[in-house]
Amino acid sequence: TTPDKPKGRKLILSPTPAKVWGQKHNIKVLDPISLKGNSELVYSLQSTVYDLFLVASYGKIIPKEIFNIPERKTLNIHPSLLPKYRGASPIESQILNGDKEIGVTIMQIDEEMDHGGIVKRKEVNLPAGEAGIEKLKGRKELEEILAEEGAKLFAEVASGWIAGEVE
Repeated sequence: TTPDKPKGRKLILSPTPAKVWGQKHNIKVLDPISLKGNSELVYSLQSTVYDLFLVASYGKIIPKEIFNIPERKTLNIHPSLLPKYRGASPIESQILNGDKEIGVTIMQIDEEMDHGGIVKRKEVNLPAGEAGIEKLKGRKELEEILAEEGAKLFAEVASGWIAGEVE
């Protein structure tokens, strides 16, 4: 996860939700300042055998030497229907464009931003009674919907991906 960041009016240094969850469940949490050229991090990750890495809401470029560590490489939960909204602000772009078709994509990470192969995409229905993104209360609400749907979609493909049954 990313390092702790200042939050709120008093700018109190606060951990990410992923870090809080990991610590609560006794899971080792790494929060390096940088991934690029971080040989200590690479060595630490290479010292364990992994089937798969999953990235969600990380927002930084992950070097090839890291995303290629697991046997089945690294997948990303992307909060849009790729390839339409690649880049750092897919949720905001969907809101600004008033998209009626929104969704999530599970994709394999490669060396370019939001460029790797698409494993699976899913259109997401907005809450009952909503006519489109413009009716949502804003980015945070759409972010929560897409995060939940992305997690469900990942759960659908994970075991098949790890077993090599999904391309």
